[in-house]
Amino acid sequence: MIEIIHYCDFYYDLVILLLALLFDILYPFHRGFLLKIHPVHSCYVLAIKLIKPYRSKAYGILLWFVCILSHISPIVLLAYILSASSSHLWCIILWTITGVWFLKTSFSIKLLIDIGLQVYNHALNNDWDEVRYWVQQIVRRDVYSLDKEHVLSACIESIAESLVDGTISPLFYYPFFGIFGPLIQRLSNTLDGVVGFKTPELKDIGWFSALMDSIINFIPARLTAVYIILSSAILGYNWRNALRIYLRDRRKTDSINAGHPMSAMAGALGVCLEKVGYYRLGDKFKTIEPSDVFKAIKIALLSTSIHLLIIAILLLVI
Repeated sequence: MIEIIHYCDFYYDLVILLLALLFDILYPFHRGFLLKIHPVHSCYVLAIKLIKPYRSKAYGILLWFVCILSHISPIVLLAYILSASSSHLWCIILWTITGVWFLKTSFSIKLLIDIGLQVYNHALNNDWDEVRYWVQQIVRRDVYSLDKEHVLSACIESIAESLVDGTISPLFYYPFFGIFGPLIQRLSNTLDGVVGFKTPELKDIGWFSALMDSIINFIPARLTAVYIILSSAILGYNWRNALRIYLRDRRKTDSINAGHPMSAMAGALGVCLEKVGYYRLGDKFKTIEPSDVFKAIKIALLSTSIHLLIIAILLLVI
């Protein structure tokens, strides 16, 4: 008699994690039907439909819970149904597919790296129209109005910040809450990106989404800064300056989390990362060059590798 492997079992969770990582490498960019059923996409669409400008803070709380529970509840129901038929092999297969899919859609490693490499290669070839096109995929500000150095700065900032939102934070919750932790983190981050703005129309309905995103990413953001400093030491970059700038500049952003990975990255590269009118992180020892984007990618990859090792250890211990 085959018994279903509990999803908190170390080896089973590790297999799901490895399969999700493989899936991310093979299929980093979603399109077609798989895009439509991607929880981030469906959460985005639902949130857009629920937006009611100038509504109350209570409505903002309701919006967050509706979007989160509408995505989590079906998975919980599926887990309950499968637990009732735990003696069947098909239960193991179905839950494995479910776990791999939802874990994979909760983080994004290769896509961020691919975009960073596109920026690096086009900058080397002095093709700044393409550079701006690719940077615009990962930043909110209008990069077409920025000079070349600020375009590269925006790219490096986003690599550091997205390392938290898209990789370190979701995977951080996997050992503790299974596939549900990463998914809730990713959905919460999506809602913050949809309604978490301080505009008159959205400041009340978006406050709760912004608050939850800040709370969920609080520890991972600071952990990512540690990874960046450690990675810069291993790679032979200026880790002492990374630590110095981190301790000095981590609170200079409006976000309580974004300044942590970005300031550490600025110090590691020895550059000044600036969003004009908002913040300046680091000291300008030199002008930002395409090679700095490549260095940021290397730091992000090594930080991710260290994090994955720690996640595997946590799976074993927990």
